[in-house]
Amino acid sequence: MLSPSQQAIVDKASREDINGWHHLKLRGTPHEIGFQHGYLLADEYADAVRVYKAMTLEIFGIEYSYLVESAVKLHKDKIYDYLLEEMEGIAEGLTAAGTEATLDDIIGWNAWMELTDYWWPQEAPHYVSHTQAPKGPRGSHCSAFVATGSATKDGKVVIAHESFDDFWSGQYFNVCFDITPDKGNRFVMQGIPCYIASMTDFCVTSAGLGVTETTLAGFVGYDPDGVPEYVRARDAVQFSNSIDEFVERINKGNNGGYANIWLVVDNNTNEIARYEEGLRYQQLKRSTDGFFFGCNASEDPRIRNLECVDNGYNDPRQQTGARRQRFMQLLPELSGQIDGEVAKKILADTFDPYLGYNNPSSRCICSHYDVDPQYYADDPKGVWNVPFFPGGSCDGKVASAEDISAMRMWGRIGRADGVEFDAEAFFKQHPLWSWQRGYLKSRPSQPWTLFD
Repeated sequence: MLSPSQQAIVDKASREDINGWHHLKLRGTPHEIGFQHGYLLADEYADAVRVYKAMTLEIFGIEYSYLVESAVKLHKDKIYDYLLEEMEGIAEGLTAAGTEATLDDIIGWNAWMELTDYWWPQEAPHYVSHTQAPKGPRGSHCSAFVATGSATKDGKVVIAHESFDDFWSGQYFNVCFDITPDKGNRFVMQGIPCYIASMTDFCVTSAGLGVTETTLAGFVGYDPDGVPEYVRARDAVQFSNSIDEFVERINKGNNGGYANIWLVVDNNTNEIARYEEGLRYQQLKRSTDGFFFGCNASEDPRIRNLECVDNGYNDPRQQTGARRQRFMQLLPELSGQIDGEVAKKILADTFDPYLGYNNPSSRCICSHYDVDPQYYADDPKGVWNVPFFPGGSCDGKVASAEDISAMRMWGRIGRADGVEFDAEAFFKQHPLWSWQRGYLKSRPSQPWTLFD
C-alpha cells in the first residue's frame, strides 16, 4: 500500500503495454523518476534478475552476488549524485511494489554488462590459471547506421539500430522510456527494467540529438578507477546539446567499460558523427552529407590492432566483416532513398554477403545465429562462432528527423525482420541448449510500433 506522498509520485507517471513493449512515461526529480521506474517495472525486474542470476553462474562460473559486491566496490563512489538519487528511488519503488531491493542491488544490476564483458576477463586470472581465464568480451552487439544530406530522401538525418545479444538477455530489451527530468533534456530511449542508461543505446532527446552505438568487438581493456559507461552514457544523453558536448561527456572519466562505436545525429545542424571510443585511442568523424555505420568493427587501426582482438574486420565469414561488407554495398545502393521506412528494411536485411544470396545467418545485418550451423567460421574462439547459438537480432529502432523533432521513435521487439523465435521448438531441435529452459522465452512476431 503506497503512502499518499508515494501515490502522488506514481500518479505523475504512466505505463502502457503494447506489441511486446512496456512504454513508460516518467517525470520529476531524480528520486521521483527512480521511484516511478522501480514501482512500475517491479515484476519485470524480479523476473530478469532471476534469469540473470542463473545465467551468470552458467556462463561465467561466478555467483551474481559476487558481481554485485564487486560493482559496489568499483563504482559506488563514481556514480554522479543525481543518478545515485535515482537509483535509490528505483530501489524504494521496487520495495514498495513488493520486490525488495537496495541501492547496492541496483548498482550491481546496472553494472552487469560492463563487469561481465570488460572487468571479469581482466579479473579472472586472479582466480584461475592464466591459460584458463577468458581473454576478452564474450560477444559483440548490434548493427546500426546514420545518414543525412544526399543519402536520405529528404536530405535530413535518419538514425537506425538493432540490438544483438543472447536471447535470454535480449528478451528484456522491451522497455521504451519517455523521461522528463527536472534538469537537462527530455529523452526517449529504449531500455531495460531498472537500468538508468539505455544500455541498448537508442535515444532521441529534446536537444535534437539522436544517439546509438555498436560495441567494439574483441575489445580488451578496463580501468577500474574510471567512471562506468552506464553513468557516462546516461549523463551524455540527458545533458548534451551538441555532438561536441556528447563526445566530451561520454569520454569524461572513460574507463573502457562497454567500449563503443557511437553514432550521433544532430537534427539542428543536419550533421552526423561516428565516434570510436577505445580506452587509449579515440577517433571522431563527422559529416553533413552521407552515412556512417556500425558493425562492431573499428575503422581506427590503432583501436583495431592495439585494443581489440579477433574483430573480423576483413573476414566475410565472421559476422563483423560480413556486415561491414553488406553495409558497404547496401547503403550506397540506397543513397538518396533512405527514410524511416527504408531504414526498417535495412535493419531487416538477411542477405549473406559471404554466400552471395539471401540466407538468414550470423552474417546478416539482421542476424540469425540460432539457425546458423557455422560451417564457415574460421575461428571457434571468435565472436559467437558457435553453431546454433540462441542469440542475434533482438529488436529494431528507427527515428527520422521528423521523429526526433516530435520526440518519438519507432520500435520493433523481437527480430528486426519480424521472424518469431519458438524456444521449445529450439530446445527440441538443439537439446545442447536445454540448460536455458525455464529462462529463455519465446518471442512472437511483433509489428513496428510508434512511440509518440
